[in-house]
Amino acid sequence: MTGQTEFIRRYSALPLGDFYAHYEGRRYLVTRTESEDGKRGWLYAKELGGKNHISFNAYRLSSGFKLKPCEMPVQKVTHFVLALEVEKT
Repeated sequence: MTGQTEFIRRYSALPLGDFYAHYEGRRYLVTRTESEDGKRGWLYAKELGGKNHISFNAYRLSSGFKLKPCEMPVQKVTHFVLALEVEKT
């Protein structure tokens, strides 16, 4: 499985709406939304009690998956999604 395939799998499995999750020992409030047609997705995560945040857009195009981080490196976004642990409710 390629890194991008694993990223898409993990990202797609995240809950829609607001949820709490942990990344590198820190707690985050995460919001994931998708367009009605499922072709565009957005994720914003804010570290609770800290300064870190993650923000990106994801596009499912006929040419493939396209990830567009918001003013941060692709590696930061990728690592976040791959290492994120969603809190059980």
